Amino acid sequence: MELHRWVEEFPGAVTVCDGAGVILAMNAEAADKVFAADGGRSLIGRNVLDCHPEPSRTKLAEMLRSGQKNVYTIEKNGRKKLIYQAPWYENGEYKGFVELSMEIPSDLPHFIRP
Repeated sequence: MELHRWVEEFPGAVTVCDGAGVILAMNAEAADKVFAADGGRSLIGRNVLDCHPEPSRTKLAEMLRSGQKNVYTIEKNGRKKLIYQAPWYENGEYKGFVELSMEIPSDLPHFIRP
């Protein structure tokens, strides 16, 4: 799967997998930074389930089965990140998941709009 050119330099990690969990594509941030120590682009073609320990593996398998999105924040090495995992579709047909991982400020403003 080829990503649109703008995604390659997007300032966040973008990883795409199919409905079985096979990694189809990664942008530069995902391959060269976030998952570099795990193999970077050589992860393309591998199953994401093989890359996760329990209990994450079971949660991810259920997400792939149900198409349920998963959104949360983490803090690692003093950096806070938003993780957004959501299904993607082609012509209305479920095809897999996209994971966006973006660094966010620790004091991220929150606004309530009318």
